[in-house]
Parts: sequence; C-alpha cells; structure tokens
Amino acid sequence: MQSYKRNLILLYFTLAVILLGFGVLIPLEAFLVEKFGASGQALGALLALHALCQLLFSPIWGSISDSVGRKPILMIGAIGNAAALVMFGLSTQLWMLFVARALSGTFAAATMPTALAYIGDSTSEENRGGGMGVIGAAFGTGMVLGPGIGGWLGARSLSMPFYVTGALSFLAALLVFFILPESLPKKEREKAVKVDVASRFTGMWTGLKGPLAVFFLLSWMVSFGLSNLEGIMGLFALERFGFGPSQVGVIMVAVGTSIALVQMVLTGPTTRRWGERTVIKVTLLGSSISFLIILLAYNFITLLLTTGLFALTNAMLRPSISSLVSKEAKIDQGLALGLNSAFMSLGRFTGPLLAGFLIDIHLNLPYIAGSVIMFLGFLYVLYNFRPQRSLSKA
Repeated sequence: MQSYKRNLILLYFTLAVILLGFGVLIPLEAFLVEKFGASGQALGALLALHALCQLLFSPIWGSISDSVGRKPILMIGAIGNAAALVMFGLSTQLWMLFVARALSGTFAAATMPTALAYIGDSTSEENRGGGMGVIGAAFGTGMVLGPGIGGWLGARSLSMPFYVTGALSFLAALLVFFILPESLPKKEREKAVKVDVASRFTGMWTGLKGPLAVFFLLSWMVSFGLSNLEGIMGLFALERFGFGPSQVGVIMVAVGTSIALVQMVLTGPTTRRWGERTVIKVTLLGSSISFLIILLAYNFITLLLTTGLFALTNAMLRPSISSLVSKEAKIDQGLALGLNSAFMSLGRFTGPLLAGFLIDIHLNLPYIAGSVIMFLGFLYVLYNFRPQRSLSKA
C-alpha cells in the first residue's frame, strides 16, 4: 500500500509539473508574441499548435506505451517537456516559439494517456476512481498555480518561468527513472495492438452521425469557448488596459480557481438536484451572457470579476457533458469518452485560431463571437433536450 501511494504521488507530481509548464505560458504568450512584433493571428496559431500536437500524438504515445511500457514514455514526456520549456526561455525569434510550442504539445501528449494507463494497470476496480482523481488534482494544480507563477516570475523576466518549470520537469524525469516501477508486465506488452491514427479522425466523423453527436458538438463548443478566452486574454488585457504579465497571471489564477471550486463543490449536488441537461442549458446561456459582460470591464477589478463570472458559468459544462456521454453510451464507454476528449482537443485547436484572427479585426470580436457560439449551443440543446425527443433521435 505504501508503494502504491508513493507511485500515485509521483504520478501526481509529474503531471502537475507538465501542466504547470502549460499554465505558466498562458499569461505570457501575448507578451512573447508582442515582443517579436507579431499579430493576433500568430498568437492564435501558437496556441492552437499545442492542441493540434496533442490531438495527433496522444494515440501514438499511448500505443507506444502499450509496446515498451509506461515508465519509458513518462520519462520521455518529462524530458521532452523540459527541453521545450528551456527553448521557450531561449527563443529570440518567433519561429523558435512555434518549434517550442510544437515540442511542448508533442511531449505533453506522452504523459497524460500514459499516466491514465499506469493507473489502470496498477489499481483494482474499487480503487480506480481514487487513482483517476490524481489526474484531476494534477490538472487543477497546474492550471491554478501555473498562470500565477508565470505572471509573477514573468514580470521580472519573460524567460525565468520557463527555466524554473523546465528544471522541475527534468526533476520529475529523474524521479520517474529512479523511483517509479514499471506497471505493465512484459507479457502484456507483447499483446499490444497498434493504433491507426487515421482511425481516430474517422471515429470523430462517425461520432458526428451517431446518437451521441449532440454531446460531442457541445464538448467542442465548451472547449472552444474557454480556450477562446484563455487564448487572447493576455493580448486583450495588454491592448485595452495596458496590463502586464503579473495582472494577467492573477486573472487566469482566478479563472482556474473558480473552475476548480465549482467542479469540486457545486457540480455533484447541482446535477443530482436538477440533472445534467438542465445544468447544461443554464450554463450555456450563462456563458453566452458572461462573454459579453467581460466587455463591460473598465479596470483590473472589474476584469477580474467578469472573467471569474465567465469561469463560474463554464465550470459545470464539461463534467455534465462527460457524465451524460458515459450514461448514454451504455456500452463502449471508453470509446465514447475518448471521442468526447478528441472533440475537446478540436475545440482547443479551433478556438484560438478564430480568436487570433478576429482580434486583429477588432479587440471585442473574439468575445462577441464566443457569445454567439454559446448562444447557438443553448438553442441547440433546447431543441435536442426536449422531453419528447429521445437521444436516439438527437
């Protein structure tokens, strides 16, 4: 039992460090892009590249870990992430940021599915839920602390946050090498089935024609909306208010904290009381409205409050949608949840691209577009979640 807890703690630390490296970048990307005189489109493309690499490489790394074991892939992911972060710190030209971002997404894709597989290998069904909770805890830690650390250190030097998190990522690789045991026996590795990456995109297209399509599209919308906000918040705050990395970091910490608190405290009781469908309807409408409320902000406090409100309205959407996918899938829940995750990645790819394009036209357009898309989602679920319509007809 002691070794099991030790392994979970080490997995938590490794994942938290990887996500910390992603989180520190959120309040800094706009300032790095602005430093090299690039446009909002360049910022959007930089953000989208990370999601695209994760979408492409997650199944590849997962398949490799089935063949060679979990431990080597976790080490490769941590070392590669450290190298990508150091490259961010050393970047002197825009193209170097893009290479670092691609490397970051590629190697981050190695850690999440492998850590999930490690927990699946080494836990009983009774303990599986608690083990998987490590993933959520690591995600929350990285996304809450990362922007704060990035903003705080970035106010002193734009490079410093990347060197610090790069060093932590390398430390995680060393700990995995010296302490973490392999979870997948050799005989199991020999049974590994290779994954065809193209089949993932075929599955996404097939999913859009199936009974769960409404949930997959909603997952895309929610992921699109939140990444849209995160993607251009730094540039929006810089251009409209003249804020620096520290102020943007505080705002993004508020967003992450709001999401974490709502998901831990409110999601369960709320969905039990009113059901996932009602929660999704209300929060989609709230997200649409709060996108526009952000535009009413006139100083740091009001921007902090309005983005926090946006986070509150968004927080219960993802878990509610995932819960419905799991319930309605009946069988093949793993496949259904995997497709749901793929559509979330697609949202993290498309959201920043559109936001970067629109912000070059007008500063407010990304938020107006986000509001429109969320409202269309609200109308979509009003139609598809009507009591007289069964899911099989949705």
